[in-house]
Amino acid sequence: MSNSIDKAFVGPLPAVYAEHLVPLIFESCAVDLVDRLAARARPMTRLLEIAAGTGVVTREMASRLSASVEIVATDLNPGMLEQATAVGTSRPCEWQRADAMQLPFPDESFDAVVCQFGVMFFPDKPKAFAEARRVLKPGGVFIFSVWDRPDTNEFADVVTNALADVFPADPPRFLSRTPYGYNDPATIAKDVAAGGFTNAPTFDTFTARSHADSPMIPAIAYCQGTPLRSEIEARDPGGLHSATRAAGEAIAKQFGHGAVDGQIQAIVITVEK
Repeated sequence: MSNSIDKAFVGPLPAVYAEHLVPLIFESCAVDLVDRLAARARPMTRLLEIAAGTGVVTREMASRLSASVEIVATDLNPGMLEQATAVGTSRPCEWQRADAMQLPFPDESFDAVVCQFGVMFFPDKPKAFAEARRVLKPGGVFIFSVWDRPDTNEFADVVTNALADVFPADPPRFLSRTPYGYNDPATIAKDVAAGGFTNAPTFDTFTARSHADSPMIPAIAYCQGTPLRSEIEARDPGGLHSATRAAGEAIAKQFGHGAVDGQIQAIVITVEK
């Protein structure tokens, strides 16, 4: 599958993503990321979020950062922005469609740039990092997160393996290829340096538990709320629900048929300009 399919959060995906995937894996990570921003001693007046998705981090920043901090939230995908703005934030934020590799902002116009689980989708990561550096003020900070290895993210790993059983001749590999495929610190540090940052980035591991009321919730979240859906439908146009059911059965086999609880693990990277 091409990178264009990997980035295609279209049609019903944004709504399913927001309903199921955000509470499953993104909310606790958003709290941790904003904790890191709020703990910084350097004052902020203007902050940029790239690849904001449906706005889980945006909402957390709006509710917890000082009202004096202007928040500009961007995403390339109109459907994700529509979902984000429909939910809204506790105070006004500026929403804008923008490509992280060609940001429509002046040099040195933000005190911080934030990106939760978006950089894995950028086709040219050094270029996106260079853009983040360009729009940062001197002394500003770029904080972004990536998912750790698939085996440290249990529901995603089980879903990937279950779908390999459903489609043995051509297993769907979106999850391991893209969202869970960019987590080598040496590679990330090299890309950050190629983006023009001269300070070395720091790497922090964040581990949490992911909870759902039934095994089908993570199955639906991953199979129907991500571009994995396109991979399934490309292999079997009428097979989305049966593939989702197979993923749910695999989760139930490992975690039980009632409420389920699995590990999630991320890496948070911080680098100052």
